[in-house]
Amino acid sequence: MNDSLTYKDTGVDLDAADRAKRSLAPLLAASGDAHTLSGLGAFGGLYAVPAGMSQPVLVSSADGVGTKLKVAFASKRHDTVGRCLVNHCVNDILVQGARPLFFLDYLATGDLEEDVVSAVVGGVARACRENSCALLGGETAEMPDFYAAGEYDLAGFVVGVVERERILDGSAVRPGDILVGLRASGLHTNGYTLARTIVFERMGLGVDDDFPGEDASAGDVLLRVHRSYLPTVAPLLQQGWVSAMAHVTGGGMEGNLPRVLPDGLGARIDCRAWSVPNVFRQLAIGGGVPASEMYRVFNMGVGMILVVPPEREASVLGALGEDAWPLGEVVRGAGAELAGLG
Repeated sequence: MNDSLTYKDTGVDLDAADRAKRSLAPLLAASGDAHTLSGLGAFGGLYAVPAGMSQPVLVSSADGVGTKLKVAFASKRHDTVGRCLVNHCVNDILVQGARPLFFLDYLATGDLEEDVVSAVVGGVARACRENSCALLGGETAEMPDFYAAGEYDLAGFVVGVVERERILDGSAVRPGDILVGLRASGLHTNGYTLARTIVFERMGLGVDDDFPGEDASAGDVLLRVHRSYLPTVAPLLQQGWVSAMAHVTGGGMEGNLPRVLPDGLGARIDCRAWSVPNVFRQLAIGGGVPASEMYRVFNMGVGMILVVPPEREASVLGALGEDAWPLGEVVRGAGAELAGLG
């Protein structure tokens, strides 16, 4: 054959990838701290375990953003999903009492657009700074035969640390402990396949159309950033006021709260204890979704649940203010019962 072939001819532009990676160097540097020992270009990220801990235990988690990315594609807004990714992962290790040390991201795309890569990773870096977490490194892959043009996938990996004696493993939970719900910022990163079907197909909205009952577009509502609970909860952990925590993600309260309760104990949640945010009420109406299914798929306005001893309830609620409320208690049994579901 006389025709030469290059990697770029097949859809992979190494020069563009190199430019994109070099543009990320300031983002990584800005999120680093005194324990960060490596920079952009190293095959592996180096991070020193902080001194001053007697029995440090590393805690890790990995996750993605799911089909919330489809809303980002349609809206052409790529600066929020990276923040969602970091905050989700930070919350996952927070429930075991850990604070984050460093984060790694993986971005795979069909057609590498440098401005999109910068926006996505910029969101990751911003959230890392907000969570006092170093963006230690990551990977950007260009795979034109695997992803459609203009689309990408995003995953993240967090490593944190907790003193062994301060690990929250549910062993301190007792019958009669109080469940405290913390307000969610929106759908967070779960239930988007159902939510998108309702909003864009059943309700017939576009990303720029006004969302019913909101002073915002459908795209704005669906792209609200997954809240990090680290700044709110960390002081309570230092005081030793929390016995267990559950991050309300896929599966809702029923699916996540029992994961942090010891054998023989369950929970009773009063669904009348808070006002369900407008976005969930509109999704239920627009899709004709039964209440039981709504609570199984979505967080319904409760993004994190704290389990606290009764004698600590007033202190915890006083520290959290209007951002939290009692929503039930720990009982003998198993699972999570949703009372007053309607």
